[in-house]
Amino acid sequence: MAGHSQFKNIMHRKGAQDQKRAKIFAKHAREIYVAAKSGLPDPAANARLRTAIIAARAVNTPKENIERAIKKAEGGGDENYEAVRYEGYGPGGSAVIVEALTDNRNRTASDVRSAFSKHGGNLGETGSVGFMFVRTGIIEYPAKVADADTMFEVALEAGASDVASDKDGHEVTCAPDDFAAVRDALTEKFGDPLEARLDWKPTTTTALDEDAAATMMKLIDALEDNDDVQSVSSNFEVSDEVMAKLSA
Repeated sequence: MAGHSQFKNIMHRKGAQDQKRAKIFAKHAREIYVAAKSGLPDPAANARLRTAIIAARAVNTPKENIERAIKKAEGGGDENYEAVRYEGYGPGGSAVIVEALTDNRNRTASDVRSAFSKHGGNLGETGSVGFMFVRTGIIEYPAKVADADTMFEVALEAGASDVASDKDGHEVTCAPDDFAAVRDALTEKFGDPLEARLDWKPTTTTALDEDAAATMMKLIDALEDNDDVQSVSSNFEVSDEVMAKLSA
């Protein structure tokens, strides 16, 4: 795996220490609030809200947090968040896309620019690195839910474009327009996925040595620590040897 998936695997091995759990819950609650406010507050009739709830459950967001965010949207909460995308370069010339939900574009842009500057990168113009990625629907399941052939058959019948299975699990990919249908079909067959999201998948990768990879991890950590940032995608790649050192 390349890019942010690799980084997430490293952080999971380190245990993530749960100190950021409240911040993570708050980010998911914000996405649920925005999804419920921008459409119907019923997940059965709102695909974006269903996706947000599944993502929140995947990180064990308390049920009351989810319900509170939906009720807040139903009650006409006065917070207005805008979706903003930032693009830039990280250590070693790696490409980075940052997606945010913000009620203050100037504050968020300043914070994101500062994170890039402090960690060996620089913020670019919109479109500066986007051509190196393709928007992709990604649905992940643990290996135990099905064997590779069964997952492949069910996923492709639902409209997926590809399935990658190994001992760690299954990663189903699909076009953005097919995402809701594929996710719902798989959920009906196998239950809630570990993750279901629209992501930026790199079409080309940039290899980083140990020093650059360590700095990249700090950059991603700094970006994700920002309350407004919802997701970070990158095209960096590291060798198994480097990843083992970073995971130690």
